[in-house]
Amino acid sequence: MRRKEVRACLVPHAGYMFSGHVAGAVYSRIALPRNIVILGVRHQPRGAPIAIVSNGAWRTPLGDAPIHSGLAAEFRNESPLFREDEVAHLAEHSLEVQLPFLQVLRPQFTFVPIAVGTVRYEDLTALGAAVARVLAGHSDVLLLTTSDLNHYEDDATTRRKDHKAIERLLALDPRGLFDVCRSQEISMCGLGPAVVMLTALNALQCSRTELVRYATSADVSMDREVVVGYAGMLFS
Repeated sequence: MRRKEVRACLVPHAGYMFSGHVAGAVYSRIALPRNIVILGVRHQPRGAPIAIVSNGAWRTPLGDAPIHSGLAAEFRNESPLFREDEVAHLAEHSLEVQLPFLQVLRPQFTFVPIAVGTVRYEDLTALGAAVARVLAGHSDVLLLTTSDLNHYEDDATTRRKDHKAIERLLALDPRGLFDVCRSQEISMCGLGPAVVMLTALNALQCSRTELVRYATSADVSMDREVVVGYAGMLFS
């Protein structure tokens, strides 16, 4: 299969045994560029609401993944919402678990880590607009967004809720995604990063979307009483 050039993707960030096959299905479809922005959620309460790290490298068992300092500086210069803050990233896994995929599939890549801890819609759309302004000058940068979907309900309920969120993601509808997650109580942990991504994609006039794979943890654990949902998606 010929790998596709895409502007953004959505991948899960749970344990590899549960969601790695969904993330892997997405990565196997992408012609990964050298430079990647990883937009994840801040699960923990510590740290800045929108935390960026601009220097150094992150270490995994596969080696060091260097941060693209110049690109990170462009984000900081574009909006005061981006705050330099390592604290938000110290105990956060949503970005970190993506790195081994990238180290294997795209050696010598560089990245910019951004953790989103706010769910204020106005901040998220302002952040998305800022992301779009930076990426408008970098057609070779992938916006890699991480989120799991509904959490800790039964499998049938989770699948029903998740597909309501997926419909809004496929429609590139940030307001609709935000509202349906709130009104239907869809516990999508990466709602903030997803709203940022969709806002940026609209500003960049992206229009093509694809659901690559959907699964729940029950597909692995066989426990259908308490599950988490996962989607892998492409945007171009």
